[in-house]
Amino acid sequence: MFNRLSPENKPIAIAAAFVVVILLVGTVYTLATSGTAPLLSPVYLLQQLQTGSFLGICAAGMMMVILLGHIDLSIPWTLAAAAMTASAIGGDMALPVALGVGLTVGLVNGFGVAFLRIPSMIFTLGVDTVLRGLMVAQTGGFAPQDRATPLMLFLAKDKVLGIPVAIFVWAAVSIVISVILTRTGFGKSVYATGSREGAAYLSGIRTRAIIIGAFVISGMCAAIAGFLLTGYSAKAYQGMGNAFLLPAIAAVVLGGTHILGGRGRYVGTLVGVILIVLLNSVLSIMQMAEAGRQIIYGTVIIGMLLVYGRNTRIIS
Repeated sequence: MFNRLSPENKPIAIAAAFVVVILLVGTVYTLATSGTAPLLSPVYLLQQLQTGSFLGICAAGMMMVILLGHIDLSIPWTLAAAAMTASAIGGDMALPVALGVGLTVGLVNGFGVAFLRIPSMIFTLGVDTVLRGLMVAQTGGFAPQDRATPLMLFLAKDKVLGIPVAIFVWAAVSIVISVILTRTGFGKSVYATGSREGAAYLSGIRTRAIIIGAFVISGMCAAIAGFLLTGYSAKAYQGMGNAFLLPAIAAVVLGGTHILGGRGRYVGTLVGVILIVLLNSVLSIMQMAEAGRQIIYGTVIIGMLLVYGRNTRIIS
C-alpha cells in the first residue's frame, strides 16, 4: 500500500500509521489494567498536545535548517537563554527580549555557516556551549530566582474555548512556517538551496541570505518555545532545553524531511511530533523504567527509518 505513495507522502503515511498503532496499543493496555481508555479522551489528548506544543515549535524551526542540509545544535541553550533572560527582565519587555535572543543567536549561527563556511554541526554546538557559559555566568551557577510573567503563564497554561492557548500558539507558528515554505519565494529558495546550493547560487538565489534566514527562524522558534515552557514550569531553569534537541530532529526526520536537505513537507513534521509525544505518553502510562523507555523510543525511530528509508536517496 505504501509503495503506491509518492516519496514525500510515503513517510508521512507511515508515521501516521505508527500514531494509530501507538494509540491502539496504549488503549488496549489501559483497558486491560485499569478498565479505562484515557488515550481516547479529548481532555487527555488536548493535554498531550499542550505539552507537545513546545517540541512542535522547536521542530518547526529545526525543519527550516534541515531542509538546507544543515542542523542547529544550539536549540537547547537558545531556548534556555531566551527563557532565563526574558524572565529576568520581566514585564512587557519579556517577550521582545526572548525573541531578540532567538534572533541574535540565529544571526550568529547563520553568519558562521553562510559566510565563515564552518560546518553547522560544529558551529552551532560551539554557540550552544557559549550560551551555556553566559547563562551560568548570569546566574552565578545557581538556579534563577525569577518567576514567569503573567503573559508566559497565560500562553502556556490558560485555555480559550476549552483549548489550551499553547496549542493556538503552536498552530500559529505552524501556519507561518507552512505559508513560508509553500507560498513565498524564500520557501522555494530554501528547497532549491537544500537540493544543490551551488546550482541555486548560480541561478541567482542569494543562498547566504537564505541560510541566515533559516537559522534566524530556528532561533526564534526555540525562543518562543522557551517563553512558553517558562510559563508552563512557572519559572526558567538551566538545562530546560536539553530534552528537546534530539526529539526535534527525530520529529523532522520521521516526518519525511530529507536529512541532507531539499525535500520535506511541514505536515510530516507535525505528524512526527504527535508520534513522539504519544509514544512518550504511552511509555509513561506503562510505568516503564527510563532505560526501557529509551530503548523502545530508539527502536521505534530506527524501525520507522528502516521501513521507508531504504528507498531514500542518501547521496546527492
